[in-house]
Amino acid sequence: MANSPSITYFVISALGDDRPGIVNDLSRVILDCGCNIEDSRMSVLGGEFALILMASGSWDAVAKLEQQLPSLEKKLGLSITAKRTESRAGGLGLIPYEVDVVSMDHPGIVHDVADFFSGRDINIEEMNTGSYAAAHTGTPMFSLKMTVAVPSDIPLAQLRDEFAEFCDDLNLDAALDPAGR
Repeated sequence: MANSPSITYFVISALGDDRPGIVNDLSRVILDCGCNIEDSRMSVLGGEFALILMASGSWDAVAKLEQQLPSLEKKLGLSITAKRTESRAGGLGLIPYEVDVVSMDHPGIVHDVADFFSGRDINIEEMNTGSYAAAHTGTPMFSLKMTVAVPSDIPLAQLRDEFAEFCDDLNLDAALDPAGR
C-alpha cells in the first residue's frame, strides 16, 4: 500500500513452538481484517518460530486486527506483541552497504561489529547470523550478513579502510560493499 495519511501501520512480533501452518493462519487473519503485510522477517530458531512483520490498512482495519490478536495468540499458541507505528521516513542522505563477515566462532563477534558501526553513527538496517561446521575440518564457524545505512557525509574510502583494519585485528574475514552489487 502506498504511504498515505489514511494508512495505519502496525508491527506484530510473535514467538512460539514451530509447526506447519503458522504463516498461513496468521496471514489469513491479516487479510480477513482488510490489512496488508508490508514487510516481514520469519525464521525458525531451534524449535521456535519467530516472526516480526509490519501490516498496514485503514484505521478501522488495523483496529479489527488488534482485536483479533488475543484469540489468535491462543489459537496459534504464540506469544504476540504488537504496536502501531508510522511509515519510515525515506533514507535521504543514506547509502546502503552490505556487510559479510565469516570467522571461527567465538563470543562477541556481533557485539564487536555492531560497536564498530554504532561508534560511527551508522545504523544497522537488517542482520542475519548463523553458525555452522567448516567443511572437512568441522571447525565451528560463524557467519554474519547485514545491511547498514551509511550517512553520505562519511568518507567511504576511509570507512572501508577502518573496517578492513578492524576486521584484520579481530581475525574476521569480511567485506563491505555497496548494496545490490
